[in-house]
Amino acid sequence: MENFFRDNEDILFHFEHMDIDRIIRLKEDDFQNPDNSPYAPHDLEDAKDSYTKVLDMIGEISGENLAPQAADIDKEGVRLIDGEVRYAKGTREVLDIFAKADLMGFCFPRKYGGLNFPAIMLAIAAEMVARADASFLNFGLQQDIGETLNKFGSEELKSKYLPKLATGEFGSSMILTEPDAGSDLQAVRLRAHQDPDGKWYLNGVKRFITNGNGTIGLVLARSEESAPGARGLSFFLYERDEKMVIRRLEDKLGIHGSPTCELQFNNARGHLVGERKRGLSRYTMWLMNSARIGIASQAIGIAEAAYREANKYAEERIQFGAPVKDLPPVYEILTEMKISIEAARTLLYETARIVDLKEGLEHLKEHYPERADEVKSDLKNYARLTNMYTPMIKAYATEMANKVAYDAIQIHGGTGFMRDFDVERHYRDARITSIYEGTTQLQVVAAIGGLTSGTIITALDEYESEDFSHASDLHNVLLAARNKFEKALVYIKGVEDADLVSYHARRMVEMAIDLIQSYLLLRDARHSERKLKIAETFIEKMSTRITMNSDFIHDGGSSLLRNHREIIG
Repeated sequence: MENFFRDNEDILFHFEHMDIDRIIRLKEDDFQNPDNSPYAPHDLEDAKDSYTKVLDMIGEISGENLAPQAADIDKEGVRLIDGEVRYAKGTREVLDIFAKADLMGFCFPRKYGGLNFPAIMLAIAAEMVARADASFLNFGLQQDIGETLNKFGSEELKSKYLPKLATGEFGSSMILTEPDAGSDLQAVRLRAHQDPDGKWYLNGVKRFITNGNGTIGLVLARSEESAPGARGLSFFLYERDEKMVIRRLEDKLGIHGSPTCELQFNNARGHLVGERKRGLSRYTMWLMNSARIGIASQAIGIAEAAYREANKYAEERIQFGAPVKDLPPVYEILTEMKISIEAARTLLYETARIVDLKEGLEHLKEHYPERADEVKSDLKNYARLTNMYTPMIKAYATEMANKVAYDAIQIHGGTGFMRDFDVERHYRDARITSIYEGTTQLQVVAAIGGLTSGTIITALDEYESEDFSHASDLHNVLLAARNKFEKALVYIKGVEDADLVSYHARRMVEMAIDLIQSYLLLRDARHSERKLKIAETFIEKMSTRITMNSDFIHDGGSSLLRNHREIIG
């Protein structure tokens, strides 16, 4: 039987070696079981056993039920009939399986019918699902919406809606983007107004809404007419009724099994989530941070699927009397694909670990105020790391997935361009990952502050405190690369030209990602000789990339800034 958990040696490697004991204790309130749930784990091993069983189940569903139907789902797509979205047959069937297996409340607290699993487990699950079918976004959306509601919603809203999300009775969506407010969410115009009784109503249009047919949605709307930009925005929960019309479905390049909707709100009833005026600055940004990890997981799943197709084809395709996998130009591509996927995965799990610790410490501070001083410093540190790592993993994983999917078609040659092979679908599906929930360019903008503020140095110093005696030569190469990066960082921090800083921001962020991944791969290499070989090959090219980028920055390479208008008009 196909099982996308059991057949992935790298996922199993990380699952065995990841440091999650503190995460579990925070997530489980040190096993006090305050909600008296009969399903709460008794200790660390009990929790890990639950994680194993559930991931095994999702791996089997992904391999046995979803993956075999992915091509048909892509061909059938979604339809809008009499104002209602109709999923493809395979999507409906697997949604029903997930709901009956009680998986739709993966991250929700048990008191609302959830499993109370941490983000690091969700990252594993989301990758497996995306490897099977990248358009099966309902599972991940459900977690993003449910977790946001659980964190910021009133008890009344949580008690009413979270159980229905957990059973799969209700689907969900995040309703942010508008025709004139894509990346610039401060420009949102959809209006929220109160009637004399204090009830809120929504009016306006939203566009590019993934799963916009969901029963509930979290809506970013302008509640303060007199307040410009982000200060005038609030966050609302909306339950579908006749006051919201799905105007059309977008005709997309990829992820055909997922409906992308244009919505018209006509005095639709909304419920305020949290406080007024903090819709973008707090709630949407938290939701987007969570979604970044989800999209990174989706991208890695697509890349894993594309790599496996390419590797299989290269083994079977005979040219010049031998499998093309034996040819250096081909096995170089395959090796780079494999290394980049594993580099993305180790960064994904590190990011999810940081997020879990940050969320766990926030929960501890809120529910055990007597321990607030104890966790204050740790919480501040993990909050800063979260703000830097989440855009980094989103940027790296999605660009990596696009490259891997591109290379997978290249290895197939002309046959990969045909719809007879799955790599064509993976290529189309991968393209959206570096666009939605914030383009790569916006992820760079989000991450660069972590470099200029010194958060990156704190992170690198923390890694440096670990023991790398098992790979001292590679560690020395890494230290030399870090030295070049830090010189470039000092130079950038001293530049007064904002355009020049922006121009080099992506190079700086990519260097920082390279360094973090090098440390993580060396950490992984403590447990595996194979991982040491991966680290060696990665660091060899990492060193060259950092030398090139740092030299370009230091040499004042900025002719593009001077010449771009004459070049492009």
